[in-house]
Amino acid sequence: MSEQVYDLIVIGGGPGGYVAAIRAAQLGMGVAVVERRERLGGVCLNEGCIPSKALLDSSELFALARDRFAGHGIDIPAPNLNLSRMLARKDEVVAKLTDGISFLFKKNKITLLTGTARLAGKEGDTHQVEVEFSRDPEKQTITGKRVLLATGSEPADLPGLLLDGELVVCSREALNFDRVPEHLLVVGGGYIGLELGSVWRRLGAKVTVVEVLPKVLPNMDRQVADTLVRSLKKQGIGFRLETRVTEVDRREGKAMVTLKGGEAIEQLECDRILVAAGRHPLTAGLGLEESGVVLETGGRIGVNGDYETSVPGIFAIGDLIHGPMLAHKAMEEGVVFVERQAGQASQVDYEFIPGIIYTWPEVASVGKTEEELNRDDIPYATGRFPFSANGRARCMDEGDGFVKILAHQSTGRVLGVHIIGPRASDMIAEAVTVMTYGGSAQDVAMTFHAHPTLSEAMKEAALDVDKAAIHA
Repeated sequence: MSEQVYDLIVIGGGPGGYVAAIRAAQLGMGVAVVERRERLGGVCLNEGCIPSKALLDSSELFALARDRFAGHGIDIPAPNLNLSRMLARKDEVVAKLTDGISFLFKKNKITLLTGTARLAGKEGDTHQVEVEFSRDPEKQTITGKRVLLATGSEPADLPGLLLDGELVVCSREALNFDRVPEHLLVVGGGYIGLELGSVWRRLGAKVTVVEVLPKVLPNMDRQVADTLVRSLKKQGIGFRLETRVTEVDRREGKAMVTLKGGEAIEQLECDRILVAAGRHPLTAGLGLEESGVVLETGGRIGVNGDYETSVPGIFAIGDLIHGPMLAHKAMEEGVVFVERQAGQASQVDYEFIPGIIYTWPEVASVGKTEEELNRDDIPYATGRFPFSANGRARCMDEGDGFVKILAHQSTGRVLGVHIIGPRASDMIAEAVTVMTYGGSAQDVAMTFHAHPTLSEAMKEAALDVDKAAIHA
């Protein structure tokens, strides 16, 4: 057993865990982090956010060179796909970022233990954590005043579609296919399935999305979601809605998949099946039950306003607790948790967590949708501006999509912003800032937006709330 008593032991080195550790060290705490991977960054950096965006950017460049350069007066031979180099570049991006986190750990004097952690009870006012090392049979028990659980989540299995890593895969394997699939069947119409489906469609695969619900992205603004589906269909992605997989017949590296939609039965042959039907909290093996940590319905850990579990001194953040499973949510919770422990009055503004889908066009949203406002009987006005009327978007040959602003009918306060179009992921930051400070559509409309920029679409949408848009 280690004689050192840490102020904080963090279990999990993903976005929530590593950010909490760094902030705690900045505030003078002695910190240890236990991470089972060889590299820090968790799912996000190693097999989620970062590698998927690297492939999305690479595949978009490939598609532009193949399909759209000629329209810009750039005549080149048809591009050849070097998939191994594209995947290697993705890995290089991941390595640079994870190495950067390792550097920050050393800079902030954070102790890193590479192994699997398990809660091992209390000793007086401190908590014990047992660490089992992957390359050493010896176990080590470390002691801390507080323990933060930040182990994230993992892909959910579906009945009859057990992951085998070859034919039936999750996002991890779908980021590392050694060849472009002939036909990729995506089970689940959420952001993970749509993003990875977009990658392989651009690179030449036939892609079909199967969704059990009547609509993909059911919690998104319907105008935006419907516009995105139309765009993806134009790109060649097929959709089977209100449909489920009922049988998978494996045949020499391929599968004959039976789909049932209502009374209709359809069979599709494919060579890869991506299961992207959600994620669930990664709590197995943590020793929660033995330690008295209470799980809520759905396997999430219950916490109070300070992120403390049912056991004093044990805390949880990120995908383990209620709320959207987003890296930026976990990061903010990690910072706020630590700062509250240091006596600061920090908080997470859960109302203003942006959600982004990195397809092309991109989608970004924050706040209420029209459907939610109508459901709650909140009076509102709508401002909308198309990118087809935006000068910079036209110069980029990216006229699809729009900005929509929902504002309170009497006060003008911004209640929601929904964007589908070029660089929506960057544009949403302005909306988050305005809403966090209680700003109105009129505040946005009166603010300078440089010309010509994509952000002018935000200003015009704000003007349109009062039907004063100039360029529409």
